[in-house]
Amino acid sequence: MEFVVKQTAQWSKIKTDCLIIPIADTKTLHPLIKDIDKSCNKLISTLIKSGDIKTSTAAISMITVSPLANAQRLLFVGLGKNSDIAGFRKAITAVASALQSSPCKNASLLFDVFTASSNTAQMIQQGCQLIEANGYHYDATLSKKATPAALKKVTLLASGDSKQLTQAAKTGQAMGYGANIARQLGNLPANFCTPSHLAEQAQLLANSETKLTTKILSEAQMQKLKMGSLLSVTEGTTEPAKFIIMEYKGGKANEKPTVLVGKGVTFDSGGISLKPGAKMDEMKYDMCGAASVFGTMNAVVKLGLKANIIGVVAAVENMPAGNATKPGDVVTSMSGQTIEVLNTDAEGRLVLCDALTYVERFKPKAVIDIATLTGACVVALGQHASGLYSNDEALSQQLVAGGNYMYDRAWPMPLWDEYNQQLSSNFADIGNIGGPEGGSVTAACFLSRFTKEYRWAHLDIAGSAWIGGAKKGATGRPVGLLTQYLIDNA
Repeated sequence: MEFVVKQTAQWSKIKTDCLIIPIADTKTLHPLIKDIDKSCNKLISTLIKSGDIKTSTAAISMITVSPLANAQRLLFVGLGKNSDIAGFRKAITAVASALQSSPCKNASLLFDVFTASSNTAQMIQQGCQLIEANGYHYDATLSKKATPAALKKVTLLASGDSKQLTQAAKTGQAMGYGANIARQLGNLPANFCTPSHLAEQAQLLANSETKLTTKILSEAQMQKLKMGSLLSVTEGTTEPAKFIIMEYKGGKANEKPTVLVGKGVTFDSGGISLKPGAKMDEMKYDMCGAASVFGTMNAVVKLGLKANIIGVVAAVENMPAGNATKPGDVVTSMSGQTIEVLNTDAEGRLVLCDALTYVERFKPKAVIDIATLTGACVVALGQHASGLYSNDEALSQQLVAGGNYMYDRAWPMPLWDEYNQQLSSNFADIGNIGGPEGGSVTAACFLSRFTKEYRWAHLDIAGSAWIGGAKKGATGRPVGLLTQYLIDNA
């Protein structure tokens, strides 16, 4: 998709297949719409009064024969009575869907009407992300492939600093592209998206970008590093684990890197602590933390961000077998701490703890791990927010701010010493579960034992990474949050 920013005053000079006009549910038309209405001989106001143009939030109305000389069609989208950021996003998504199913090759969107009382650059960034993401259709394992949309170009008509708004459009598009990478990896079945497949994708990204290099560690190399906790998870599967390091050098040579660590459990059966059969198919999404790292690294590459960023993915499959790790087994992590595996379905933290120890060698500016870690986080926050834990308040606030800016929100959760008491074990330094109470918190407390040497944050995305039901699929979150954080701190 090509996004072009033009000043609003040029609206009548730009020839377009479709002019998109936002309409608020108010008695007074926006001044810009009044001018267009005048050019249409009051057609717009007449159609609003007759009810042929709907003004409720995200309602779509199309006129296929336009009275304007520069536009073949007029597409109206309702903004409702009190347009807010959530309503804006619904309206943009509705517009994107309508355009995707239309014969329009290009369209022009009157952004000033959307952003009358908002940050125009922020709205353009979000809008371009949503339009780009809306072009995604999964068909990798379907016999019939999706028909490509005719739409190739969107012109954004907005008032303001053209350079700033053009950069916002570029950033939003990169975020949408990255989110679609994450969605595709998340949606692939586990017999396609294996740890080896993730390693191949990392190598392909490195092959296409000179600033990025990829290193893949085998199980034998992990064994030498004494990653006993991570390797305990992969005992029961025939799929070899892969430890993936993607290193992007866009900053100064002596600049400390920001490290993203993704949980990459490509399928989680629960191991010996077998999950219930219902919805077990959704456990292909247990690598969405890894997928978000891939998506963010792709966005970073597209933006040419001036920062040093390392993406680490610990990729394994968790399966039951005669040689699988058993409840009650004790394993030794790379840090030297011993862990009593009380539940083999609490495997994500066993994988991440060795990854978090490994990244100490990079002397990082900050480390952020991303994981579909606990069902308890879904109970606590639902699908609307990712759980956020951190040992550094400033880092936590920066991540919250990045999430708010992109409406990819995270909510800070407690990381108190009292919760650590639930992880006590009679037979090891720590147990891998802390009981039924505060499950998301105790999981984060477990990880915090391995992050003493640097600023660290943990995003539990079990609720935000995918949706179930009839619209089942990966969401691509939190690529927007992570990319905005990296931009803000570049």
